[in-house]
Amino acid sequence: MPSHDAVIEELHSLGFRAKADVLSALLVHLSKSRASPEQAWEQLVALERREREGRNLARRTRLATLGNFAPLDRFDWNHPRQADRTLYERLSTLDFLEAGENVLLRGPSGVGKTTLAQNLGLAALSKGYTVRFTTLAGALADLLKQESLPALDRRLRRRYCGPDLLILDELGYLPCDSRSADLLYNIVSRRHEKRSTVITTNLAFKQWGTVFPGAACVAALVDRFVQHCHVLDIDADSWRQKESLEPIPPGPPKKHRPGKSRNTDA
Repeated sequence: MPSHDAVIEELHSLGFRAKADVLSALLVHLSKSRASPEQAWEQLVALERREREGRNLARRTRLATLGNFAPLDRFDWNHPRQADRTLYERLSTLDFLEAGENVLLRGPSGVGKTTLAQNLGLAALSKGYTVRFTTLAGALADLLKQESLPALDRRLRRRYCGPDLLILDELGYLPCDSRSADLLYNIVSRRHEKRSTVITTNLAFKQWGTVFPGAACVAALVDRFVQHCHVLDIDADSWRQKESLEPIPPGPPKKHRPGKSRNTDA
């Protein structure tokens, strides 16, 4: 009977990706439990499937660049004066992804738009979708630095048109030129009715022209994006401003450090 090491080597030669120590532990368990060949293969396949799904999730998570963010259970829905929680919970089922529909999260700075968008990205990752999160300014800077049209087209396809869900954060926070408007229109147009795009912004649609002054494609850009779009408006005071205004609880009195003279001037 071949040793466990030999069996593991053969499994790896067949493409098994589970680690050797994990496979060894499973083989020991199968031997001790006197599992049938069918049971042994069933457990080996299940182990390998978990390993591949884990690696796939890790790879997609790395490419998604979601960054650090607060989990959804820490979002206080009682804070906003207006926010359609029912709509967001429906979006969290990801039906909009299956339909290739878009999402707009709109509201002033600091009300949680980015956090809600990132949690949609996390939900999509957990369901097996590919995701890309970036600020709009970051995406445009990435595309504008491409040195040739073929390089630009490759970057568009791989990073911004390929993912199942693209999240573009902070439209409206920095002005952009007409070439940037053309690039955003290119992204939205290529994804139209095929893949979903989430945009966060502090601007109404009619104000998007102020971000891209003089760009001729803004009306067409808005028209494409809103054709199949769920709009979630958030009316609230800034979380960051609210936290900065909260009084700091008093701490213990500071002790006078020996050797330091106190200023006794009035």
